Amino acid sequence: MHLELRGVTKRFGSLVANRNINLNVEPGTIHCLLGENGAGKSTLMNVLFGLLHPDEGEILIDGKPVVINNSGEAVRMGIGMVHQHFMLVPVFTVAENVVLGFEPTRAGFLNHAEADASIRKASEQYGLAVDPHAVVEELSVGLQQRVEILKALNHNAELLILDEPTAVLTPQEIEGLFEIMRNLKAAGKSILFITHKLKEVKAVADMITVIRLGEVVGEATPDMTEQELASMMVGRDVNLTVTKAPKVPGEPMLSVRDLVVLDDRGLPVVNGVSLDVHAGEIVALAGVQGNGQTEFVEALTGLRPALRGTVTLNGHDITNHSPRQILNAGLGHVPEDRQADGLVLSMSVQDNLVLNTPRVAPFARRGTRNLKSVRANAEERVRDFDIRTTSVDAPTSSLSGGNQQKVIVARELSRPLSLLIAAQPTRGLDVGSIEYVHKRIVQERDENRAVLIVSSELDEVLALGDRVAVMFHGQITGIVDPSVGREIIGLLMTGSQISDDSTVTVPANATTTTSSENPSEDPS
Repeated sequence: MHLELRGVTKRFGSLVANRNINLNVEPGTIHCLLGENGAGKSTLMNVLFGLLHPDEGEILIDGKPVVINNSGEAVRMGIGMVHQHFMLVPVFTVAENVVLGFEPTRAGFLNHAEADASIRKASEQYGLAVDPHAVVEELSVGLQQRVEILKALNHNAELLILDEPTAVLTPQEIEGLFEIMRNLKAAGKSILFITHKLKEVKAVADMITVIRLGEVVGEATPDMTEQELASMMVGRDVNLTVTKAPKVPGEPMLSVRDLVVLDDRGLPVVNGVSLDVHAGEIVALAGVQGNGQTEFVEALTGLRPALRGTVTLNGHDITNHSPRQILNAGLGHVPEDRQADGLVLSMSVQDNLVLNTPRVAPFARRGTRNLKSVRANAEERVRDFDIRTTSVDAPTSSLSGGNQQKVIVARELSRPLSLLIAAQPTRGLDVGSIEYVHKRIVQERDENRAVLIVSSELDEVLALGDRVAVMFHGQITGIVDPSVGREIIGLLMTGSQISDDSTVTVPANATTTTSSENPSEDPS
């Protein structure tokens, strides 16, 4: 399929989200739409998929102008879209989700055999291995994404839109997605890849269109440097490395001893973890997602009870205290799941920015909200953290995923802290925003706060960490200086042990654990 957009403009009141966009996607290519958060990428894709209607301009498919009134018409024209937040029914099986709305029937009932056969055929053809009978809510995020792609292919999509497809994937799942994209390209499918991650663009794109503040600012090729792409995307020079001076850590601020935490099935997922984080240092917790990091942070922040062990903050035992008590003790928390644990999406941006301090001066006075202070705080945070929103009164649900993340980071870094725990702090952020968040995290450390970072991005772990702790199967396999390099840390992530003389012992059956596996079944 050959897709062309000519002069597409989309307005929301006085806000021009897309202005005179021209885009040309050749058949059998991977075309990347690169831009920072709030640049208008998702709006443009929603126009193309019929979820929004353009105010000006036209869409051409194979040279013929078309009008796409809704997503059903887009699907019938051969356009499929995998949204950043998946559109799946969690309690349905893979097969039921894939054929939903286009069900093959026999005698008035779903023809399971025909549905399974079509899924298996597409799985084999494009390298999308997934069990048709698996229940979607039991699958890893990476496998759920495969289901979304299968659903689009089952509807005969010739052009596949992937909107920020790697935002919630592990590095292993990202590489698997790229292999799938290459297979689709080889089969003649066109792919419109929406992202702000420069390494991913260079890895898979054939052509790149850069969009900034709703306008196309240029075309690029993947042989351009990351620095050139970043500058083009943000409109200024961007420092892609973290600059931090050496610092001598102070006293332990967070002390964890022999912590045992159970998962939702009642099985041990954190197995006797001990860890100290000192004032004035950043400890980066690395590991393949699904090895207990999520439950470990939940126990530290009061979101999940600890079965055994102790957690102390600044000398005070906070084991199994409530989230409110722990926050009041001086903890700042950037959660892994921003929508479930970090925001109330129906509330305004200004209310979310004081979500954990609504009764604290200056935001309240004698039990009454000080609306003027709440608004002034929001306007300052929006300006400082470059949160792209039409108004501080807008519901947080109206923001892009990256800008929702900025709201949380702005809220947590804008109050006095003893300890900052940040899980995936830059997930979904563009290079300009990542640069700013990294600077603020280093600033917290330089102001003698303790910082614990949990990240699946090894580059981020190595750049920010003063020490790196690695988790595997619910245990710490090693705590090392980041200068040991990617190879040693990668071995620790597979369950290898490191001795005092820096010798690494690799177990004979060492494997990585993905988010679809159970780390408690094979404790190290």
